[in-house]
Amino acid sequence: ALVSKTRCREFEPLFPCINRQKYMFKKLIKYCKNSYEELLHKTTWPTRNELTHKALIVLTASVIIAVVVFGMDKLFQFVMTTIYPH
Repeated sequence: ALVSKTRCREFEPLFPCINRQKYMFKKLIKYCKNSYEELLHKTTWPTRNELTHKALIVLTASVIIAVVVFGMDKLFQFVMTTIYPH
């Protein structure tokens, strides 16, 4: 007795070609609508003061890290030129 009506060749798709395209399009539309709803109603945006404060913190941290890396580079350069003179 045969188990499937495809006679062990290939599986039939769950959605035929045309229905699959419609299904994927509806799924994409639903995703876009849900994303828009979340952006509009569930997302909290920072105030201008909060944004400015956090930007200054990031800028300060970036400058400090750059100065530390520069200092370490100069220190290693000094050590290497001391150990291996030209």
